[in-house]
Parts: sequence; C-alpha cells; structure tokens
Amino acid sequence: MYTIVTGGAGFIGSNLIKALNARGVDRVIAVDNLSRGDKFKNLVDCGIVDYLDKLEFLDLIERDAFAGEIDVISHQGACSDTMEHDGRYMMENNYRYSVAVLGYAQAHDIPLIYASSAAVYGAGTVFEETPACEGPLNVYGYSKLLFDNHVRAHQIEFDAQVVGLRYFNVYGPRESHKARMASVAFHFSNQYAETGKVKLFAGEGSYGNGEQQRDFVSVEDVVKVNLYFMDNPDRSGIFNCGTGRSQQFNDMAVATLNAERAAAGHPAETLAQHVAAGRIEYIEFPEALKGKYQSFTQADIRALRAAGYADAFLTVEEGVARYMAARRHG
Repeated sequence: MYTIVTGGAGFIGSNLIKALNARGVDRVIAVDNLSRGDKFKNLVDCGIVDYLDKLEFLDLIERDAFAGEIDVISHQGACSDTMEHDGRYMMENNYRYSVAVLGYAQAHDIPLIYASSAAVYGAGTVFEETPACEGPLNVYGYSKLLFDNHVRAHQIEFDAQVVGLRYFNVYGPRESHKARMASVAFHFSNQYAETGKVKLFAGEGSYGNGEQQRDFVSVEDVVKVNLYFMDNPDRSGIFNCGTGRSQQFNDMAVATLNAERAAAGHPAETLAQHVAAGRIEYIEFPEALKGKYQSFTQADIRALRAAGYADAFLTVEEGVARYMAARRHG
C-alpha cells in the first residue's frame, strides 16, 4: 500500500514525509510540480518509492491506475502565494484539483487529509470553523474556502475520513524555496545574517510598530496534527491548525535575534534593547497590503481538542530556537 503526499517536495509535505519515514513508513509517493526545480532539495533525504508530477497523478487517478493500492492521501499541494492575482490559475490549482482528489478518495474509500488555510478568515477577529467567521481577502483564501464549502456540502455522503486543516502562520525547516512567501522567522534570520538587523512593519490602524499579531505555529506541530488524524481515521471535519495563542511580530523578531545571538555566545536581550541597538528597524506599511492583510490571527482550537488532539504546542520562543538550530546544522 502507498501513502500519497501531494506537495511532497514542498514545505509541509516534505516535513511530513520525513516524519512518516521516522515511523518506518517508506512506501510514500511524492506528488508535486518541480517546474521550480530547487524544491528537489527537500526530497533528497526523504524515503520515497516514486515521484509523480501533479498532472501525471491526476491522470492516473482519473484512469484508476492504482487498483486499491493507496491507504491514505495527504493533500498538501497548492499554490500558497497570497499575492497571486491569476484567479483562473488559483481556482484550477487549489479548487478543481482538490475536488478531483476528493472524488477519487471517496470512490475508493481512502482517507483524505488536506491543507486548508487561515486565510479563509480574512480580516475577522474570531477564528472559529463556522461560515459566520469566514471572509477571505484574496483569491488564495477564496480558493481554500470554496473547497472547504464543497467538503461541507457533501460530507453527509462520505464514507471515508475527510479532514481539512486550516493552517495558521507555519514556520520551520524546509521552507527556503518559498522565497518571499517563506515565514518571517526565515526572513528575519536572513536579514540579520546579511545586515545585522531585521525589518518589521511600522504601525497601521490600531496596531503600533511591530504589534501586528499572528498565530505562529511550528511545522513540527503541524506534522504532529496531520499524523494524529492519520492515526485516527474515524475522525473527520475541518479544524484550525494553530497554537491557540497570538503573538506579536515583535516577539518573533526578538526570538529570532536571541536564537541567532545565543549561537554566537551573546546574551538574550529585550525588544527595547534590540531596538535601541539598531537590530530592529520599522518600515512603512506597504500600500499594496492595506485592506488585504491579516493584522491579527488566533486559532480557536476547541474543535481540534474536542477531536482528541491533546498535545501542547510550541511557543514562538521554543519553536524558533529549534528552527534556528536546525538551520545551523542543516
């Protein structure tokens, strides 16, 4: 039997494959689009039995070529660029493709765990998995919401498990290929290495300098949530995948700086000390992001807890320290 991981060469997908390998699962087929070839690096140390282009995989399932040989599909593949304006591409890649994968999984009684996104909530301040809280600000968020709604509309017909995980701000190893869409921890680390300082947005609206808040979640925890649902195929639904805590971008900057400085033998310092030393710089909030930017996110994880997931989530300080250590030794 095969485990399918779409987006297998990507950030979350490759981390998930490594975790599956650590469990002894090595009959993994990675599905992806390597038109950006640098993503191959994420697969070099992963144990897979095959690689399929995403269109080849779609063709194979449409022809029913696997003949009952798939035990679970982890559908992590998507265009995750929130600044992508080609709605036709976004809907074909994120929505139509997902509908096809879901249809195949249900027709063959295969559990499906797929990546949704906190982008479905838009500028809201309540992040509960209900339509009243949803209102995406961009076509990426809409493509994810439309598929969530497709799942909702058909869930009464499902026989096999279907789980949608609404990822909040994920950071961690294997994200370098994401370029400008990589996490702020990644960018802060690079900025500090190159210039000795990091850049944050200045105040906007009711938020002061660097005070915009997000639910930053380590990819380690995201993988653990995915594995939990793989281990419990009787549990279905759409769930937030975040820590349930909101922390400022200032916190992320301080955590990154302190982790990098600790590696060089320097003591941890406070936000005020970093600002005074010129290691944190606030830049003007971009006009292009006004009205399209989530200044606050915080996952409501009551549904996730009710589904039985009980593990604690890493704080920004814990997760970033582990991430920076991984980058140094990677």
